[in-house]
Amino acid sequence: MKRMLLIILLMSCGATFVTPMFSLYSEYYQLSSLQITILFAIYAVFLLPTLLIVGAKGNGWGLKRVVRVSILISIASTLFLLGNTGVWMLFTGRIIEGIAYGAFTGTAVALLMRQTSPKETSTALKLSGVTVLVGFGVGPLIAAFMLQYIPVLPLRLPLCIQLFLLIISVVLLETISKDNLTPEKRANNNISLGVPKKIRSHFWAMSALPIFTVFTLQGIAFALIPTFVKNVIQTSNHFISGLIFFVLLCGSATAQFIPRPTQPVTRIRLGILFLVIATWLIVTSGLTSSLPLLWIGVFIQALGGGWTFQNALFFAGKLPDPEARPRVISAFYFVAYIGFIVPVIGVGVLTKFFNLNIALVFLNLFATIIVIYILLYSIRFKRDISKPIVQNHGAKY
Repeated sequence: MKRMLLIILLMSCGATFVTPMFSLYSEYYQLSSLQITILFAIYAVFLLPTLLIVGAKGNGWGLKRVVRVSILISIASTLFLLGNTGVWMLFTGRIIEGIAYGAFTGTAVALLMRQTSPKETSTALKLSGVTVLVGFGVGPLIAAFMLQYIPVLPLRLPLCIQLFLLIISVVLLETISKDNLTPEKRANNNISLGVPKKIRSHFWAMSALPIFTVFTLQGIAFALIPTFVKNVIQTSNHFISGLIFFVLLCGSATAQFIPRPTQPVTRIRLGILFLVIATWLIVTSGLTSSLPLLWIGVFIQALGGGWTFQNALFFAGKLPDPEARPRVISAFYFVAYIGFIVPVIGVGVLTKFFNLNIALVFLNLFATIIVIYILLYSIRFKRDISKPIVQNHGAKY
């Protein structure tokens, strides 16, 4: 389990490593705000169909084989960005990286589950979610630190570190045993989200919508924080933005180890409430130029995001039968990344008519409606689950 978790950590670092470099790319290539938005979003646009296809086919192709290929594609993407000499190479590198992480996301977690004994399933699911969040936070932090304090070949040196991390991950993968497949499992691989009908309603309401909300609201925070740092704190220090992202994401990971409350439904209810409250605080901090409000919002959002992510992934892994788990987990991340695209596209469209803060208010209203629905549905969900098919920290519904 430990080696697979380390691979997930390294790949998650690589997935967000390049984010602090966008401002440099904008200056070096004279990119407009629209081009930067496209550069950010094109990664997820290519990640989504890849995730859908591989989520359906990966079990038949062999999970370890798919993970290996995805890491190799990520290495190719990094090499492409290292050698880029024009804007087209920059966009192509982002497309390749989107394909790589789309192939990796659901498959890696499914492979982790296959390497784990049934008794450790809940622990493996929890640790996989923690590891993804830590990786997402550590990647930008390392890159931002290098850009600010080791300004040597800023468009190349951070990518060399990313390449080194990816090489370590592919070497680690070769030490993991191969997953075995039966002919029956190979046959069931039509391309679809593949959520079994018997759990579909509960999955969409208590797993898909919550993770969509997490990625949407954290995407709103990501959209606001760089502008806030520049205009309110009045600094161009790359490391400050990287540090805030790190606190937000790694705080979400740390929050998952808080033992109480123990019931999954209670934790996801509180998590989703904290999320929406925190995002309103962050947006208000931008409207009022309040640094204390920003930090309060970041810490509360870290707690809410951690609990929501933890239990939404927990339901995605525990509700389906084992053979359906790779598809369901891929569907979980598919919806998550749709949530990540929403702020980028939404802010881009709304800022044509309003300023950034007003645009974020509209997105917050949209997310608040979703949160109200999830809270209402959770009453039915808890009532419908009459037997303890899922447990968390030893707790039952």
